Amino acid sequence: MPRTQEFLRSLVESAVEGIIVIDSEGLVQSFNPAAERLFGYRADDILGRNVNMLMPSPDHEQHDRYLADYLATGHQKIIGIGREVTGRRKDGTTFPLHLSIGRMTIDGKPAFTGILHDLSRRKEIETALRKSEEHLRSIVESAVDGIIVIDEHGMIQEFNRSAERLFGYKLSEVIGRNVNMLMPSPDHERHDGYIHRYLATGQQSIIGIGREVTGRRKDGTTFPLHLSVGEMKTSEGRSFTGILHDLSDRVILEQRLAEQKALAKLGEMAAVVAHEVKNPIAGIRGALQVITSRMPEEQRDRAILLDIITRLDALNRIVQDMLMFAKPRALRHEPVSLDEVVKDTALLLERDSDMSAIQIGVTGTGHVSGDREMLRVVFQNILMNAAQAMEGEGRIEVVVTEEDDQCRVAIVDRGPGMPPDVQEKVFDAFFTTKHRGTGLGLPIARRVVEAHGGSIHIDASPAGGTIFTVVLPVAR
Repeated sequence: MPRTQEFLRSLVESAVEGIIVIDSEGLVQSFNPAAERLFGYRADDILGRNVNMLMPSPDHEQHDRYLADYLATGHQKIIGIGREVTGRRKDGTTFPLHLSIGRMTIDGKPAFTGILHDLSRRKEIETALRKSEEHLRSIVESAVDGIIVIDEHGMIQEFNRSAERLFGYKLSEVIGRNVNMLMPSPDHERHDGYIHRYLATGQQSIIGIGREVTGRRKDGTTFPLHLSVGEMKTSEGRSFTGILHDLSDRVILEQRLAEQKALAKLGEMAAVVAHEVKNPIAGIRGALQVITSRMPEEQRDRAILLDIITRLDALNRIVQDMLMFAKPRALRHEPVSLDEVVKDTALLLERDSDMSAIQIGVTGTGHVSGDREMLRVVFQNILMNAAQAMEGEGRIEVVVTEEDDQCRVAIVDRGPGMPPDVQEKVFDAFFTTKHRGTGLGLPIARRVVEAHGGSIHIDASPAGGTIFTVVLPVAR
């Protein structure tokens, strides 16, 4: 027996974990060297004293009652189970511990052995990991690009704020749902098969490479994205992180560049047309005028030749429109009275035999700096469009106002009005609702106005008809 006791004492004394034995009154009976290191007390300082001296509040005050309750009722809360507790060192500092307690009998009386493991290092690591995780999460949440994490079944685990902005979904609406909800057909139907094939074969089509894909927003609209995917392996399985960059602006820029290239080609073609067609047209028209001037007015052939001259004039205007749209000349800048430009243009229009029943009223004044001739083209095209909408009969009102740094010209017709779908396309090159015409008049008008730093837009008139509004900077 003495040999066994010596062995047990040696075991307790050499243990890495703190070992404390207390009696039924909570008084310390044994305090090994590891416990001395944990709490900063020497065994001589603590033997025979209440173990609650090693506990901070509220355990310090409650321990004796807990022990008495257990001895009276046998109801245990920690014996044989173990739990995390807080210890208090000699210097008053506290630290985390894992405490497991066993019951034994000494000299016929109950006693309790506590084995204590210092959790300080583990807590430090957990705190560091938590801070690291919080840091990473803050980076993810503040990222400009959308970031989505899915598990190996395609279910969404993470969805950052940029992803919310991209797709129009809130985090709570997508967590736990299949990521294919963010894809239009055919990717919507194919995505699960792609994941299963990759997990089965390891053959990857996009991971680590990236490619352009199409996303589907909550409202059903689609948009272009660049998607790069990375794979992560954790104890819980595989997951995949997708970083998504919205390419909408780039696609719009590419479309504009394509339009500019098309215009450049149109300009080249228009230059050829001007050289190969315009000059011969002028020559033919001049010759026909000479011939018709020598023919009696009542001669039938003279009327035919005059009709040919009219058609040649129309063809010449088409060539001029194409030239002006494709290769507009550099703007001159001079003081311009807009109301005078509009009145001059209106007077010419009213003198047109086809527009003799049109009246144009101009009120107000406004002054800008710009190209008088090009601005005359703008209002000529708009007034002609208004007159044709009214079938060459009725009154067009033009109101010129100048306020702060803007000069505004509102042209109101009494035509049938312009449907919304036509309003959206009316400034597109070559779009027209007329039987004749190039569809370049209004696009030319907008291009000239924007070159002056202004804007042009269309509204429906409350009294019926259409309002064209041109806004230009006031002359300084």
